[in-house]
Amino acid sequence: MEHPLTKCTRMFFLLGMVMIELQSYGSLGCWEDERAGLMKLKDAFDGPTGSSALSSWGGGEERDCCKWERVVCDNATKRVSRLSLSEARDSRNLWSLDPSLFLPFQELQNLNLGDDALIGFRGVLNLSKLEVLDLSFNSFTEIPSLDALQSLRSLNLGYNYYLNNSHSFKELTNLTNLETLHLGYNDLKEIPSSIWDLTSLKALSLSGNGPNGLLPLRGFCKLVNLQELDLSDNGFEGNLPSCLMNFTSLRLLELSNNKFEGAIPSNLFPVLKSLEYISLSHNLFEGSFSFGSLANNSKLEVFELVCDNNGLKVDTENPPWTPLFQLKVFRLSNCKLNDKSRVLPNFLLNQFELRTIDLSHNSISGMIPMWLVANNTRLEFLNLANNSLTGPLTLDLNSTHLGMYWFDISSNHIQGELPSLISSAFPNLTYLNLSSNSFQGSIPPSLGDLNVLDLSNNNFSGQLPEHLVTGCASLSYLRLSNNCLQGQPLPSKSNVTKLQALFLDSNSFSGEIPRGIMNSSGLMLLDLSDNSFSGKVPDWIGDLPLNSLVLSKNALEGPIPSGFCKSKELLFLDLSENSLSGGVPSCLNNLSSLSFLHLQRNEFRGPLPNFPSLVSASSLVTFDVRDNKLQGKIPGWINSFSNLRVLLLGGNSFEGPIPLQLCDLRKISIIDLSRNELSGPIPSCLRGIKLDDIKAFHDPFSAEMASSTYLYGTSDSYSYENQLDVDQSSVLFQSETDFTEEVEFITKSRSETYKGNVLYFMSGIDLSWNKLTGPVPHEIGYLSDIHALNLSHNHLTGPIPESFSNLRQIESLDLSHNSLSGLIPPKLVELNYLSVFTIAYNNLSGRTPERKAQFATFDEHSYEGNSLLCGVPLERRCTTN
Repeated sequence: MEHPLTKCTRMFFLLGMVMIELQSYGSLGCWEDERAGLMKLKDAFDGPTGSSALSSWGGGEERDCCKWERVVCDNATKRVSRLSLSEARDSRNLWSLDPSLFLPFQELQNLNLGDDALIGFRGVLNLSKLEVLDLSFNSFTEIPSLDALQSLRSLNLGYNYYLNNSHSFKELTNLTNLETLHLGYNDLKEIPSSIWDLTSLKALSLSGNGPNGLLPLRGFCKLVNLQELDLSDNGFEGNLPSCLMNFTSLRLLELSNNKFEGAIPSNLFPVLKSLEYISLSHNLFEGSFSFGSLANNSKLEVFELVCDNNGLKVDTENPPWTPLFQLKVFRLSNCKLNDKSRVLPNFLLNQFELRTIDLSHNSISGMIPMWLVANNTRLEFLNLANNSLTGPLTLDLNSTHLGMYWFDISSNHIQGELPSLISSAFPNLTYLNLSSNSFQGSIPPSLGDLNVLDLSNNNFSGQLPEHLVTGCASLSYLRLSNNCLQGQPLPSKSNVTKLQALFLDSNSFSGEIPRGIMNSSGLMLLDLSDNSFSGKVPDWIGDLPLNSLVLSKNALEGPIPSGFCKSKELLFLDLSENSLSGGVPSCLNNLSSLSFLHLQRNEFRGPLPNFPSLVSASSLVTFDVRDNKLQGKIPGWINSFSNLRVLLLGGNSFEGPIPLQLCDLRKISIIDLSRNELSGPIPSCLRGIKLDDIKAFHDPFSAEMASSTYLYGTSDSYSYENQLDVDQSSVLFQSETDFTEEVEFITKSRSETYKGNVLYFMSGIDLSWNKLTGPVPHEIGYLSDIHALNLSHNHLTGPIPESFSNLRQIESLDLSHNSLSGLIPPKLVELNYLSVFTIAYNNLSGRTPERKAQFATFDEHSYEGNSLLCGVPLERRCTTN
C-alpha cells in the first residue's frame, strides 16, 4: 500500500502543475500556446499587401485571444473552441495553408474556413474533440484527409469547386458518428456511395450539385434516421421513393428544382407526422393531390409547391377537413388549384400565424380576400398575382401591419380607387405591384418609402403626386406605363436619387424631357415612349449610365446632340417615330456596346455614316432605319456586323446594287431592303446566309443588367431553424415586357410585329418595290428555312426557279408585279405551310398548280394579270392548244 505521505506529495505536485498551467494563460485569459498559434494563423492569412481581416489580433492592449473577433473559447477551460475565418483574407488568389497551423487547438469544436481561396489543404487535422467542421466557400484542389475525425458530428463541405467526383469521399465511411453532412453546391455528378453507409446521419444536403437520373434507392433507403433531407437544385427523376414513408423522424423535406414526376403519394404525409418543412416546387408532378392529406401534420409550418408543367391538380376542398397545423409559409403557385370551383382554399380561414402567402397564377376567382391580412397580423409577404379576383381594394382604417413588406395583386380585375391610407396600413412596405387591373382616379399623395412600385396598365389619371418624386428616397424601380397620367413627371426638385428603372410610356405626359431625371444619377433603364414630349433630345441625357433608352412615339425634333452619345454602356436605343432630322449621327461610333438600334420613321437624311467602333465591337443585333430619307449606296462595311440578326433599310432612297457583302451576314434572319431605288441583279450568294440559325437570337438584356435592375429579389424573412441552414425560397421580380425586342416586318401581305421569343422562329427577305433586274437566282431556293419572301414590284425576268419547291418552311411568297415568264413549277404544291401566294401581273403561261393542299385555298387574285395562264380558279379554261 502506498504511504499516505507519498500520496499527498503526488497530489501537491499535480496541484502545482495545474497552477503553473493556469499561470501560462493567467492574465491573458487564453492559453499561451494557442495564442501563439493564432498569431501564426494571422501571418498565414495576411495577403500580399500584408493586411487581412485578422489585423486586430494581437494589436493594442488586448492580449486575451478569447476576446479577439472570430474567436470563441470554452468558458471552463479557456481553450479555443470555435474559429470563424470566413473571408479572412483580402486577396482572392489561390493560396496554400499549412494544416499543421491547427495542431495547437486540441479541443476545437467548430472550425469555419468559409469563402477563402485555399489550395493544397492536406494532412491530418488533430482535432479529436471537433464537433462541427465547415470548409465551405473554398477552392481546394484536394480534400483534407479526415481519418483522425472519427468522432466528428457535423461536416460542411458546401459551396466548393473541387468536389467533382466521389473519390474524395472514401474516408467518409470512418465517420461513424457523423450526424450532419452538407455537400451542397459543388460539382458532384454522382452521389458518393459511401454516404449510404452513414446511417447515423440526421441531416443530409446534396443540393445544387447536378446528379440526375433515379435516386439509388438501395442505398438511399438506409438513411431512415434522417431528420432533414435537402436534395434541391439537382436533376433527380422518377417517382418519389416509396421508402420515404419509413423516414418517420423527418422534419425537413426539400426536393424543389428537380425532375420528380408522377403523382404525389396521398398516403405519404399522414405517416410523416414530424414534418415541419415541405418544399416540392419546380418538379414535373402530375395527377391529383389532395391537400387535406396534410390535415393531421400538426407540426407543419412551411409548405411550398410551385408547379411548372401545369399537369398537377391540387384540391384543397374535398373531402372537407380541418387543419391541426398553423402554417407560417404557404406557397401554392401556378397549379390547377381547385380546378372546377376556382375558390380560395377554405382552410386559410383557420390560419393565423402566416408570414408568407403566395397563391399567384392559379385563376382563383371571387372577391379579393383582404381578410387574409386581417387574420394574420404578422403577415409580411402576400402575392395573389395573375388570378381572377374582383372588387375594390378595401383596408381596415384601424389596422396597421408593420411587418408587411411585399404586396402583389397584379393581373386581376380589381377596380375602384387606390385607398389613400395604404401607406398607413402598410408603413414598412417596400414592394407594391398593382399592375394590370382596373384602378382609376389619382395616385394617392403618399405610398410610403417603396423600393419597387408598379401601377402600370390601369386607368390612373392626373399628375404624379409630389411625394412620389420627392419623398421616396429608396425607390429603385418605378413603372407607370399605360395609364392616363399627364403633366411634367419629374420636376427639377425630384429626389428619387436611387432610381434605376423608370417606365412612363403610354401616358399623356408633355413638355420637354424633364431635367429632373438627372437627379437619378444611377438610372439605367428609361422609357418615355408614346407620350407627347416635344423639343430636342437633351444633351445631358448622355451623362446617365443608361443601358436602355426608349424615346419613341413622341414629338421630338432636331438633330441628335453629340453629348447624347456619351452613354458607353448603352445596349438598347429606340428613337423611332419622332421628327428627328439631320444625318444619322456619326457619334454613334462611341456606342460600342450598342446591340439594338431603332431610328425608323424620322426625317434623317444623307448617306449612312461609317461606324468603325460599332464594326469593331460587332455587337449590333438589330439595325432599323426604315422610313427615313436616307440615300446613297448600301455600304460594303455592313458585313462587319458579324452578329447582326435584323437589317431593316426599307422606305428610303438607297440606290445602286445590293452589295455582295450582305451575303457575309451569316447570322441574319430578317432583311428588309424594300421601297428603295436598288438596281441590278439579286445576288445569288444570298443562299449562304444561315436563316436556320435564328434560335441564337438572344434577349437584349443579359446578366450584367439584370443583377441590378431587372430583378428585385428578396428572401422570406421567416427563418426556419434547421441543421442544414436551408435557405428560404427567394422571391424574384422580373418584368417580362421591359424592353423586349420588337421588329415590324411585312409578311402575308400585311405588316406584322414580331416580339420577344417569336423572333426565334421568324425569318424573311423583302426586296420589293425596287428596280431589280435579271432572273430570280435558283440559289434562293436553297433557303429552306425561310418563312417569308417578297420580290414583288421589280423588273425581274425569266422563270420561277424549280428550286422554290425546297422552301419547305415558307408561309408567304410574293413574286407579283414583275416580268416573270414560263410555267409555274408543279412541285410548288408541296409547300404545305404556304398561306399567302401571289404571282399576279407577270407574263406566266400554262396551267395553274393542282388544286390540293394549300393551293386549294388560293383564289384568282393570286394569278390575275397573267394573260396566258389558264385553269381553276381562273375563268379561262385550258385546251389542248
